[in-house]
Amino acid sequence: MSQPTVDQVREALSAVQYPGFTRDIVSFGLIKDLQVSGAGDVAIVIEHTITDGGVLERIRRDVDSAVSGLSGVGRVDIAMREKQQTNGAAPAQPAATAAQGPQGIPGVKHVVAVASAKGGVGKSTVAANLTLALAAKGQKVGLLDADIYGPSVPTMFGIHDRPRITDERRIHPLERDGIKLISMGFLVPPDKALIWRGPMVMGAVQQLIHDCEWGELDTLVVDLPPGTGDAQLTLVQQVALSGVVMVTTPQEVALIDVVRGIQMFESTNVPIVGVVENMSGFVCSHCGEVEDIFGSGGGEQTARRYGVPFLGAIPIDSRVVRSGDGGQPIVSSNPDSPAALALNDVAGKVAEFLASR
Repeated sequence: MSQPTVDQVREALSAVQYPGFTRDIVSFGLIKDLQVSGAGDVAIVIEHTITDGGVLERIRRDVDSAVSGLSGVGRVDIAMREKQQTNGAAPAQPAATAAQGPQGIPGVKHVVAVASAKGGVGKSTVAANLTLALAAKGQKVGLLDADIYGPSVPTMFGIHDRPRITDERRIHPLERDGIKLISMGFLVPPDKALIWRGPMVMGAVQQLIHDCEWGELDTLVVDLPPGTGDAQLTLVQQVALSGVVMVTTPQEVALIDVVRGIQMFESTNVPIVGVVENMSGFVCSHCGEVEDIFGSGGGEQTARRYGVPFLGAIPIDSRVVRSGDGGQPIVSSNPDSPAALALNDVAGKVAEFLASR
């Protein structure tokens, strides 16, 4: 089956009417970018000045329906971004009246992001164990793996099934021990490299957020990719976050990056739950002495300097790696280990923060 051409996709989009008008979204100039990959995956960037979240959602669904109906189409990734007006220019499409901004996810009380501005600091390990620890405290929780290029949830939870997708293209998360899980790693073969530009990443994150049947959750934990790029900006623009947990290690280079992350989220009015210092010290299994391989105390000092809470320090423990690789994170596999106890303490502080909101 041959993939559709860009012209064929654009023609399909020209049949999508702007809600309440007889003109279509193409003639209104909403289609900013359009790409078709070799696998038939379609990435669409819609640039708008729309202030009504309901109108935006209807356009997104109509676009998805129109393009998905084309022969040879694989994934459809739709990125919605606000058009910046200059020199008082009038918008290229009709404006709506309701206030726009980050929206809550139906049925989900709190959305907490776990982030790091630098890779390799154990962010996904913290996210997975935080989810399990919150579930152990009686919460209904879910985990969204938004790391499109390097998804970790399938390995860390030992699940490699595909989620059920309805005819309406709604995704039903997989479950383990009552925890709802979704990841790009469930949707693409593990040996397939995703060579995607920013718009496709943004569209994929939007679909994982809005097209999942999360049901009723107390907390949805979002494992973000490292950095301060498209995935992070898409999340803060689309979803009303209760807060973000910043993960760092004690090295100076990681601490410099975590400061950038704090500044990015604060500039977008996302509350900082606090800072977690991972790999803070190695406890020798023979003598019990602590060796500060990467230094120590940097995370706490950085948190104090920028006026955000310090959530705790997680020691280095080889069992953390083995349990994660084995599909059973350490909070459940070795609950009495120093690392698991520290992660449970972090989860308790996160739960207290959410209760205060």
